[in-house]
Amino acid sequence: MFYKNGKVSDVQIAYIGGGSRGWAWTFMTDLALEPNMSGTIRLYDIDEEAAKANETIGNHISDRGEAVGKWKYETFTDIQRALTGVDFVVISILPGTFDEMAVDVHMPERLGVYQSVGDTAGPGGIIRALRTIPMFVEFAEAIKAYAPDAWVINYTNPMSLCVKTLYRVFPGIKAFGCCHEVFGTQKVLKGIAQESLGIEEIDRRDIHINVLGINHFTWFDYASYKGYDLFPIYKDYINENFEEGYSEGDKNWANSTFTCAHRVKFDLFKRYGMIAAAGDRHLAEFMPGDEYLKDPATVKNWKFGLTTVDWRKEDLKKRLEKSHRLACGDEEVELKPTGEEGILLIKSLCGLERTVSNVNIPNTAKQITNLPADAIVETNAVFERDAIRPIAAGTLPEDVRKLIMPHVENHETTLAAALTCDKKLVVDAFMNDPLVKGKHCKKEEISKLVDDMIAGTIKYLPDGWK
Repeated sequence: MFYKNGKVSDVQIAYIGGGSRGWAWTFMTDLALEPNMSGTIRLYDIDEEAAKANETIGNHISDRGEAVGKWKYETFTDIQRALTGVDFVVISILPGTFDEMAVDVHMPERLGVYQSVGDTAGPGGIIRALRTIPMFVEFAEAIKAYAPDAWVINYTNPMSLCVKTLYRVFPGIKAFGCCHEVFGTQKVLKGIAQESLGIEEIDRRDIHINVLGINHFTWFDYASYKGYDLFPIYKDYINENFEEGYSEGDKNWANSTFTCAHRVKFDLFKRYGMIAAAGDRHLAEFMPGDEYLKDPATVKNWKFGLTTVDWRKEDLKKRLEKSHRLACGDEEVELKPTGEEGILLIKSLCGLERTVSNVNIPNTAKQITNLPADAIVETNAVFERDAIRPIAAGTLPEDVRKLIMPHVENHETTLAAALTCDKKLVVDAFMNDPLVKGKHCKKEEISKLVDDMIAGTIKYLPDGWK
């Protein structure tokens, strides 16, 4: 990297999963809108054709006059060449295909276990992790060999286990996980504050919060806006709007994929006195299976949606068609801020900014005092030149800690299962998962489900499972 007049050039970024038909375009957009950085994006993907398409799309974006950030996109087919000499590594992959994800999400329904996402917690998150962890073992080994000083940014789910694997394999790695769920909850607070206080156009970043928890099961114990304590404002809003919920637009919850009325959030606040800080689809999966995800009718009552894999397959078909149009020049990527903070964090690590943002890293600084030091936690941290400095988040209330601990325990159990190909540990993780526990299933039923789910994803598992 080269620094001059408050700008940095020749930044080298390796993008593992660079053939992405979605998030990659978000990344390209934010890079194009940042005037103080430029360099090369090395696209590495097992699907070379997809990476080549993004090479074309990225270079076309960079050639546009309104693109103030100029980047060169190149496809690499060898991970050693892709990583050698880079400043940053971005990891955003789909472990397996949506056929495997259909097993993750829908096969547990035979035991009455419903999942609204299926990529982080629950049986789906555990089985997805069995596919993902071996890939991240390889990534960590390659980064250790070819780019040991690079900053590594993970966007892949299950987030906590991906980051945990990187550190388990390469303890000296400089890795962190990014997730936008906290931003979504800040936007909810922004909307409620605007409505309640009569203030127009509050900036989401002016909603200051203290973040505690694990990825997709994060909580705020502090939220303020320019002198206003947002907790009593949030409480009053919930008391008046609990049944209807909060909406930024679409209220057709029964047919919704990602939209929600935030009623799960509201209910968790009433029960625990803290602001749950993720989308309702994610939050519900961390709670017992006889609560928010008891059955489809209950989900509908709480006004969020079950994201079916059929919907994901149809969405992929549309994104493939869009990729073709973008690569052929029949459609342009719209250049407007995406609301993500990944580029801001890279900019800060380059020393051009100083930023406070939520991040997933090990709890070794005891950011959360009553969670284990080896847990991957999500809290705020300061990002500045070549440094991430965790901010002390404090102590979780005991009732919330008890909700989080089964998942922290399962991270360790699942990682051990993936590294040793041990089915018994997978069964243990299923039985400890609140979604499964809440259904009071028999151990033999759970064991059979594990067998069938492993068989359904065996193509993407190491030989030890075969």
